[in-house]
Amino acid sequence: MKFTAAQIASILQGEVEGNPEVEVSQLAKIEEGKKGSLTFLANPKYTSFIYDTDASVCIVNDDFIPEKDITTTLIKVQDAYTAFSTLLEYYNKVKLNKIGIEQPSFVSENVSYGDDLYVGAFSYLGDNVTLGKDVKIYPNVYIGDNVTMGDNVVVFAGAKIYSESIIGNNCVIHSGAIVGADGFGFAPNENGQYEKIPQTGNVIIEDHVDVGAGTTIDRATLGSTIIREGVKLDNQIQIAHNVEIGAHTVIAAQSGIAGSTKIGKHCLIGGQVGIVGHITIGNRVKIQAQSGIGRNVKDDEVLQGSPALNYGDYNKSYVLFKNLPQTVKELNDIQRKMDLK
Repeated sequence: MKFTAAQIASILQGEVEGNPEVEVSQLAKIEEGKKGSLTFLANPKYTSFIYDTDASVCIVNDDFIPEKDITTTLIKVQDAYTAFSTLLEYYNKVKLNKIGIEQPSFVSENVSYGDDLYVGAFSYLGDNVTLGKDVKIYPNVYIGDNVTMGDNVVVFAGAKIYSESIIGNNCVIHSGAIVGADGFGFAPNENGQYEKIPQTGNVIIEDHVDVGAGTTIDRATLGSTIIREGVKLDNQIQIAHNVEIGAHTVIAAQSGIAGSTKIGKHCLIGGQVGIVGHITIGNRVKIQAQSGIGRNVKDDEVLQGSPALNYGDYNKSYVLFKNLPQTVKELNDIQRKMDLK
């Protein structure tokens, strides 16, 4: 796809300085810009590159005044970083804007859907599936019976959405994600064997949620596993049955949350964090990577370690821990000196 500087300026409500008809077809870092590419300058540390870049078009802040001659066409906007992000979003939407039902695929007769649906080849849509407008389902996706999706949902190749799941508007489900698999529910019988407890609930994902590649969200035993509005889940995260994650919480890769735990709003959870079941984590909590959480957590706590401690206490303790061999040696030396007296 090619765009002229004038077209880009129109999208960003910016002003062109240079050739409005110059065309670009790719994006690049300013230090790696080539002819036919679009870049941006937002960080003053990179200003020197604008005088040497071969990029055809560069987005800059509207107060930028070149100190030397430049060859690139400028698009001046109020905030170059925000404008470039907007352009990336627009470009991605255009790139993914496929329409139609490819064959072979299976779409049940009673599936209902809005305008501009795309279903990729080898996908399966079960009975009573309801899809909103502008839904994009890529190849090899499974969508079980009675699933509901809102508008502007993207489900990338190979994702699996089990029956009864509810997905809101403007959500993204990445490749290999599994939504609605059975929770890990087993009970020992009198013979010491484990019998499966039926998982009869579902998963509810609210609006503007991103689910990373390979992430799994289990259905509830009863009721719902709930992912609230604006939650962002990285790749390879395990969310167990009946978990609830509060609005606008962000969780990094390889974290695991055990059953029935409730996580508050606006939390930041690092990679490889483990959280036990049946606890409550408050709002605006920050948990450092590789921490283990085994207790209730109050609002605004910052935690690190396994089991996790207050972040400040952990750092103080770690300084002592690093010096422990030397401390033990000094204590042993003192003990020997005392024994000689």
